[in-house]
Order: sequence, then C-alpha cells, then structure tokens
Amino acid sequence: MNKTKQELREEVWRRMEELKIARFPGAFGRIPNFIGAEKAASMITHLREWKNAQVVKVNPDSPQASVRRLALLSNMVLIMPTPRLRSGFLILEPARIDKKDYGFASTIKGAFIHGREIKPSDLPRIDLVVAGSVVVNEQGERIGKGGGYSELEWAIAREYRKVDEDTPIVTTIHDVQLVKDVFEIAPYDLPMDYVITPSRVLSISRKREKPRGIYRDFITPEKINEIPILKEILDRKGVSKR
Repeated sequence: MNKTKQELREEVWRRMEELKIARFPGAFGRIPNFIGAEKAASMITHLREWKNAQVVKVNPDSPQASVRRLALLSNMVLIMPTPRLRSGFLILEPARIDKKDYGFASTIKGAFIHGREIKPSDLPRIDLVVAGSVVVNEQGERIGKGGGYSELEWAIAREYRKVDEDTPIVTTIHDVQLVKDVFEIAPYDLPMDYVITPSRVLSISRKREKPRGIYRDFITPEKINEIPILKEILDRKGVSKR
C-alpha cells in the first residue's frame, strides 16, 4: 500500500532531524530549511528558464531565501506571496531597492519593507515559479506542509492569466527530500518541471497538466474566509469548477 502524504512528510521531517541537516527551528511542521539550500539555489541559475526569465514568483519560506536574493541580483522582478496569503502578493523591483539591501529584501520582514502589495490582476506576467516542498518524488509530484498555499498561489495567478501550462515550476530541496514513493495526487496539486537539490538538477517529463485555476469544490469555507483575495475571486463570475 502506498504511503499517505502525511506519512511521507513525517518520514522526511524525521530523517532530516536525524541527519542534522534541518536548520533552526527544525523540520517538523514546515517547509524545512536545510544545509545546502544556498547551493541548491545557485543551481537554478544554470537553467535556461532562469536565464530567460524577467519575472519570477518565489515562495516566502526560509529555504528559498537565497533564490529570492539571486532573483534580485539577476535584475528580475520578484513576486513573493505573503505568508498564508493574508496580504496577497508583494512585488519587489530591483531598480527600487539598493543593492546592499537585496539580502534583507529577500526575507519576509524585508520584503514587506522594500516591496509593495499588489493585486493579482496587476501582477506582471510570470516567467518562472519556484515552490518550496517537504517531499518530491521522481515523477515531479510535490507534497507541501499541508496548507495548500502554493497551490492557491498558482491557482490565483492562473485565474488572472499570469501563468499557464507553459510556465515552468521549479522546487529546491535537500536530496533526502527526493523519494521514490508514488502517492495520491489531487487535481489542484502542482507538478514540477525541475527538482533541484544541492547535488543534482532533475528535469521532469511531466505526465499531467498543471492546474487550470481554482477548483472551488476542494476549498473549505474557512479557507475562503481566511484569504480575502480568494473570496474576491470566487465572487467573480466564471471561476473554475472541478
């Protein structure tokens, strides 16, 4: 019998703690920061998709802080979702930030200071998406920490046509987080195009399409009330149904 997503999360979190590769404050319950995150981030810069990108969306978690800093250093416009999407999205434009502040601007606190809130409808077209992960398998299927925020970020951007089927999605993880297990996939789950670890770049031949927008049937009323921009979108006409 295949392991559940939660079983795989627990297994990977525990393994990272045992091997002492999880940075403070630990692996459990989060997108785990890991020793080697900077190396994994640097590997992204060799991708053709990175070199061609002008606008990149990167998750706000700690292990991707170096990706966000490298985006600014590469003169890319950085789109950063706020934690739990409470304040929607932030946009950080390198030309508006002193280069010496790029490191601080790539943190959550710094992004609120050096970036500005932007409505999803006003986002520029996104060329590349970087997602944080707890577990990823060799087919490019991803498991997050369970909140569904990466999926909602993608879905919202897709509703406003800021991303599409051809927008590449990349994740940076430790090698321990890459597993052979096959697990159940939901329609809203994000498939990866590249999985990057400190030691390798895995290019995925995807077997399924990326989510086409918001799948309302899978969203609880509590989640809708928790995220103002989600409620606003769902009140619009023509939102995606399952």
